[in-house]
This record gives sequence, C-alpha cells and structure tokens, in this order.
Amino acid sequence: MKRYLGLDIGDRTIGIAVSDPLGLTAQGVETIRRKSLEKDLARLGELMEQYETHSLVSGYPKNMNGTEGDRCEVVKAFLEKVKKQFPDVEIALWDERLSTVAATRSLLEGDVSRKKRKKVIDKMAAVFILQGYLDRIR
Repeated sequence: MKRYLGLDIGDRTIGIAVSDPLGLTAQGVETIRRKSLEKDLARLGELMEQYETHSLVSGYPKNMNGTEGDRCEVVKAFLEKVKKQFPDVEIALWDERLSTVAATRSLLEGDVSRKKRKKVIDKMAAVFILQGYLDRIR
C-alpha cells in the first residue's frame, strides 16, 4: 500500500495531511505558512521524504455549481510547479467543495477556540480532502 499527502492549497498557507501506511485514515500534519515558492516546494519535498510518498491529493476548489473558477487556476499553477520540481510525483485532484465548512463544523463541535481554529483549519481541511479521496478509492 502507498501513503498519500493531502494538500489544501491557499494563498497564505498550505494545509498538509498524511494517510496511514495502509491508506485507510488521514491525519493532520502541519500548516505550511507560505513564504516563497522555493521554500514551499522545499518543505513539501521534506514532507514527501519524511512520509516516504510520491502521491499527492490536492483539494480542487470548484465553485458550488461545479464550474472551475480562479481558485482552480491558482491550484493548477502551483501543482504544475510541484510536478516540475518532483517529476515522479503522482497528483490527484479532489473536489474540495465544503471541506473547509466540514472542518470548521468539526472544530466548532470540538469547542475549539477561534484563535486555535485559525491555526489548524487548513490542516483539518487537508484531512477532509484526503479522507474523502481514501474512502473513494477503497
């Protein structure tokens, strides 16, 4: 079985989740604070090495009506740069509509403070993205 990294790509942060070695569950890893493309890709490379994976599942932020908007272009542009830096990487796109909503609801139900929610929301969204993908391929 192979491990996957889940990505929730935003302008200021990239939420990261990882699957267990059996590909059954997703756990939050970290939120990369975006500084520069070079540093973002370097950190992503370190995480792929640490978790021994070349398989990424990226959230794909379609509009609620299913069309692709500006956010999809931003994600595609970033993933093209990932592919250029790591030619062996496999990338799957996962429709992430409502992943941030689900993550927020989950944190609210867990009574997590607003300040703490802000720090972990992207990582949690990455967990929802990756878990959705894992459930689908199983």
